[in-house]
Amino acid sequence: MIAELQCVALDCPDPLALAGFYRSVLGGTVNRPDPRWSVDEDWATLHTPSGTVLAFQRVADHRPPRWPDPAHPQQFHMDFGVPDLDRAQEQVLAAGATLLDARPGTDDRRVYADPAGHPFCLVRH
Repeated sequence: MIAELQCVALDCPDPLALAGFYRSVLGGTVNRPDPRWSVDEDWATLHTPSGTVLAFQRVADHRPPRWPDPAHPQQFHMDFGVPDLDRAQEQVLAAGATLLDARPGTDDRRVYADPAGHPFCLVRH
């Protein structure tokens, strides 16, 4: 092993708001004190119950990806396992997500965008 993953950072226009969105999806604590990072109006963190840390950094000229348009690539995306896809969809839409793709006949995966435009998937597990 060469390294240990410390966090995944997402560019966005409003770090605290996006941290709050992902807290509603994953649970956890926004801006928990942690000696690895200092938080301010340009940087927020989310420590999830699983131990994963997401970080959110302000980018003044943030241009969201446009899934699945390769001219505006998604950059990366996250998959979240859920037991009830319909219930999870209601919850992420209520939290501010946008449905991007729910293909008829494939009821095991749906694609959404978070409030800053980053795509993510809900996957039935």
